[in-house]
Amino acid sequence: MKRGTRIPIFNRCTISSFQNLKPLLSLSPRSYLSTLLSLQSEDLDQFSGVIQDNDLLKRAPNGNLLVLDHIDRGAMEPDARLYVKLFKKCTYQGKLKEGQKIHTHFLASRFQHYVVIRNMIINMYAKCGDMELARRAFDEMTERDMVSYTMLITGYSQSNEFKESLWLYLDMVTMGLQPNEFTFGSALKSAGGMQSDAMGRGIHGTCVKCGYEENVYVASALVDMYARCNRMTEAEVIFDGMKSKNEVSWNALIAGYARKEDGHTVMQLFSEMKRGGFRPTHFTYSSIFAACASTGALEQGKWVHADMMKLGEPVTAFVGNTLLDMYGKAGSIKDAKKVFNRLVRKDIVSWNSMLTVYAHHGLGQEAVDLFEEMRAAGFQPNEITFLCVLNACSHAGFLDKGFYYFDMMRKYKLKPDITHYVTIVDLLGRAGQLDRAERFIRAMPIVPTAAVWKALLGACRMHKNTELGAYAAERVFELDPHDSGPHMILSNIYASAGRLSDAARVRKMMNESGVKKEPACSWVEIGNAVHVFVANDDSHPQTEEIRKMWNKLRDGITKIGYVPDTCHALWFVDQEERNERLQNHCEKLALAFAILTVPVGTPITIKKNIRVCGDCHAAFKFVSKLIDREIILRDTNRFHHFCGGSCSCNDYW
Repeated sequence: MKRGTRIPIFNRCTISSFQNLKPLLSLSPRSYLSTLLSLQSEDLDQFSGVIQDNDLLKRAPNGNLLVLDHIDRGAMEPDARLYVKLFKKCTYQGKLKEGQKIHTHFLASRFQHYVVIRNMIINMYAKCGDMELARRAFDEMTERDMVSYTMLITGYSQSNEFKESLWLYLDMVTMGLQPNEFTFGSALKSAGGMQSDAMGRGIHGTCVKCGYEENVYVASALVDMYARCNRMTEAEVIFDGMKSKNEVSWNALIAGYARKEDGHTVMQLFSEMKRGGFRPTHFTYSSIFAACASTGALEQGKWVHADMMKLGEPVTAFVGNTLLDMYGKAGSIKDAKKVFNRLVRKDIVSWNSMLTVYAHHGLGQEAVDLFEEMRAAGFQPNEITFLCVLNACSHAGFLDKGFYYFDMMRKYKLKPDITHYVTIVDLLGRAGQLDRAERFIRAMPIVPTAAVWKALLGACRMHKNTELGAYAAERVFELDPHDSGPHMILSNIYASAGRLSDAARVRKMMNESGVKKEPACSWVEIGNAVHVFVANDDSHPQTEEIRKMWNKLRDGITKIGYVPDTCHALWFVDQEERNERLQNHCEKLALAFAILTVPVGTPITIKKNIRVCGDCHAAFKFVSKLIDREIILRDTNRFHHFCGGSCSCNDYW
């Protein structure tokens, strides 16, 4: 990327004139408040009664606020500063009901025309999470200024109501009001939240017109906006052009690359950030752990975790949840559980994250126990919680418990979505109840998606139900014609049943439709290096040693019962060649390499980008018995823990 690259800016949002603006509009909200209050000092009489700050929101016996009762009885003279204090108190403490009472009282006072206090009311409602009341307070104003708009734009942005935020921003600039840094920051966040590149560029153009392009707050928001719109080149141009950076700037760029699952660049930026003298924050660590989780980079994740602990950062729920997820996706259940147990304060995301770890690792009973522990602790399960526990029941084969928890959703007034129905179909499929699964699909209150039929197709593959499998595959082809997975499953179902002409027809259909099978690859992390393998790979510098090791392992497992399952190889070549091709699958090469390099006594962890084939799965079970070591394999479906000749998935995945 060339430094100094110019970014095209669309001037969709223009401001007619800023020359006639009042001087107040260039002030920050805090300066604006103090200045306007001083200008209106003739109305700010000292009130006769004295009340402590701690008692401002104290209630009278009649349920009203005591301070408002004093004013109504004439025991206290109201002034604007009292309302300011009251609204501030409600904002900081999140006292919505009290704020409404004060708002009503304020509207009946002689200060009701004070724009500053009305702006505080908008801010109070927004901070208390009621954007409907905030908008109503805004609409009731006969006179609005830049701060009025900024308060509401920011409220919408922080509530993730991005479209409303942007409409209001456009209305503001059309009115000729000049945004300040807070307006731009919130509008850019909203454009990034909607991934609206065009809108973001328009706001960028207005930032330049107003002279805010070098403001560190606005520039950081621009980096974040472009990163969220997947425009990493533009994000880097803004970042590199910043004369002064802060932690927010670095976090925005790091988070952008973390969302792209570019762990290498994330780690590079993290190192540069520290060398520049910036202290990483919880946002920094959360992004890095998310990047490590996406690739299963356990060693790098551990190193960053140690760095965080060295700085003395407490493991709060925000960063702890991503750390927990990282350890779970990297295959270390033990470390994930340690993090969960040490969280300073757990939230629903913490419980859901731990439930997900148990589900992906096939620990159904542990997941069920944790779910009940969560309920006993007083946490209200949400849709994601139930999805986690249903997945755990499915992976563990807990048919009755799965339906029990599915029915429990109604007790919590939660409506199952398509993901919950997919899990139930998978649950029935694992139990071999294919006809019941089909009836369940037909009785669904929502239209089945491709994912539902894929779950049934997978069950048909496992239980060798060719006819129902073909029917499910046809439904998938109609709904998701470009996914190669179902085509390959149906082709293998036909080949296993000896229907080679039908298998050939499916392959031909793939070629004619331009559907291509995703190339399989497996990788092993050794220290800070990642070693990637593909089928028949001879590019690795240790290729000869790897093949010798696998041949040795194959001889050993053959003696204890391993028989190659050639139905997982190309069916149109002869038996000998099919057997040979099986032995060169990428996960077998990765396993041989790991045995050569991973110290004895340490579990071997391998990742694969697609589902592990049946023959490799069987071979791994025998190898775990032969060498007496735990082998952990992560594929797209779940984690497989091979130990002593068996797998945690119970041969269903």
